[in-house]
Amino acid sequence: MTVRLVGEVIHLEGTCPVEEAEALLALVQAGPDRPVDLAFCRHLHGAVLQVLLAFRPRIQGPSEDPFIRDWIIAALQQT
Repeated sequence: MTVRLVGEVIHLEGTCPVEEAEALLALVQAGPDRPVDLAFCRHLHGAVLQVLLAFRPRIQGPSEDPFIRDWIIAALQQT
């Protein structure tokens, strides 16, 4: 499982496939103030990204992946 809840932080790790979008959606809906940690995320399926763009949770940790770090996180932090 690449989406998991540790305490009050949602962690996305490794390659997050389409199947994880529903799990992420449930966690974000259950705790809208929970931050999402992308430190160990290497790839986001478009459906997972759509959940993040729709809810715009607070993001923690710079990703190891340059595209996620430079483009995705920057887009999520825009208001």
